[in-house]
Amino acid sequence: MSDAAADGTAPVRRIVRIRGRVQGVGFRMDAASAAKRLGVGGTVRNLLDGSVEADVEGTPEAVDSMIEHLRQGPSSARVDGIDVRREAPRGADSFRVTG
Repeated sequence: MSDAAADGTAPVRRIVRIRGRVQGVGFRMDAASAAKRLGVGGTVRNLLDGSVEADVEGTPEAVDSMIEHLRQGPSSARVDGIDVRREAPRGADSFRVTG
């Protein structure tokens, strides 16, 4: 086991799908701001079904903090639920808003 894996700093990646009133309420910009503050990389985008998908990568602690932020979103949003899927890290070190 590597030192990074042993001490919990090895990067992890999670795909988070957020359902509710999450489009047209500043959700993606709020997520990008939180990602910068928390030091995670990845992307956030609107999906055609009205949900938002965030691809988040970083240390386990930072990714967990980002997921907790996504559970709430901005005050203008209403999050009805989220789904989280584990994926292999890709090395994302910046965060951007797409689609």
